Amino acid sequence: MIDILQAFFDWLPDLPPAIIGIWMIAAMLFAIFVGFPISFTLIFLGVFFGAWGFGLKLTIFLMNLQIYGSMMEQTLSAVPLFVFMGFMMEQAGLMERLFAAIQLMLARVKGSLFIAVLFVSVIFGAATGIVGASVTILGIMAATTMNRSGYDVRLAAGTITAGGTLGILIPPSIMLVVMGPVLEIPVTDLFAAAIFPGILMAVLYMIYSVGRCWLNPKLGPPLPEDMIPEDRAYVWKEFFLGLVPPAILILFAMGSILSGWATPTEGAGMGAFGAVVLTIAYGKFSWKNTYSALLKTLEISVLILFLVAASNFFGAVFSRLGTPTMITELLLGLDLGASAIIAMILALVFILGWPLEWVPIVLIILPILAPVLIELNVNMTWFAILVAVCLQTAWLSPPVALSAYFLKGVVPEWDLKDIYYGMMQFMVIQLIGLAIVFLFPQIALWLPAYLYSN
Repeated sequence: MIDILQAFFDWLPDLPPAIIGIWMIAAMLFAIFVGFPISFTLIFLGVFFGAWGFGLKLTIFLMNLQIYGSMMEQTLSAVPLFVFMGFMMEQAGLMERLFAAIQLMLARVKGSLFIAVLFVSVIFGAATGIVGASVTILGIMAATTMNRSGYDVRLAAGTITAGGTLGILIPPSIMLVVMGPVLEIPVTDLFAAAIFPGILMAVLYMIYSVGRCWLNPKLGPPLPEDMIPEDRAYVWKEFFLGLVPPAILILFAMGSILSGWATPTEGAGMGAFGAVVLTIAYGKFSWKNTYSALLKTLEISVLILFLVAASNFFGAVFSRLGTPTMITELLLGLDLGASAIIAMILALVFILGWPLEWVPIVLIILPILAPVLIELNVNMTWFAILVAVCLQTAWLSPPVALSAYFLKGVVPEWDLKDIYYGMMQFMVIQLIGLAIVFLFPQIALWLPAYLYSN
């Protein structure tokens, strides 16, 4: 059967393998933009162009090898555990409690709800790492109060969507877990490197939103008097109960990973177990909701891990054709500095982030371009964080930006045009943050160097 199929591929034009790889990438981009399922498209294209370039038997062997290697990658087993941890934290209702406490504590401060949204988004981003879940929960929690308090819709929408995207950067980010094996970087290094850039982004958002409220109080007026409680002890109690348990859980899971006491998978397992314990302790545990969380975890994990296996096979075929070597030599032949090459790659990632999600970009595009950066002696941990910030920016880039549709789904009274206008304001802030990390690499590199220098 294989010999019969190979006879078909022998009829195809006899082109240099590297040129066949170019056609392979063109076909992949066309199929993704048209809307074909990415995973099956990558497998089909890998088989077709592999058989064309170096034979069907070797291609089938390569597919088995890569899929088996993906299944044996222990780091990726942290993905479903972190996803489940996020869904259980959401079920516990701690974020709603924390948001309500912060907004009451800062009730008389201009733009207090913006501060509350961004503070909670940092905690929730560290708990979930899922942008869609973060934006949805933040929208449900904040939109009603913002509308009642007369907050500007555009600035409110921008703050919620921008805060929600922090989950893609702040560890334990699912994207960083996947990016580590792809770029052959320890996930612990990526987690440590992402902490300060994530905090930087949150601070920039807060400076912008609160600063605009101080210049124009109508954008974010203080809460109405009838919403301000007289019992401050109650507010502090709610703040403590909403912040301390999830903070301890996150610090315990992340601290064990960063300190080297546990692998990312073991830390994720402890985090998932702790999230279940918190849900039980707060009286929010139910078998129905837990079953729903398990199903959602299964859906997201299968989507990511199957795509990892498919993209590894696609990348192996592409590499075997020799096209990455040709692209590396071409870019190096342009006689550009490392900074210029990185800027070109980030611009490409930013543009591709409009129609595509982070998964195909991380799994397909980065492995193609990584050899160029390695040849230029670029610090790959720093580059990975730059890509993460850039992809975070792409979540706020119209017209595709999924964050807008997540928010529109839970706050239908907000016009999509206003949501877009709000998002674009914060997209500019993110580009400023990206430039800062680009110009000052130690923002990302200092902590991993401090933790792991010995």
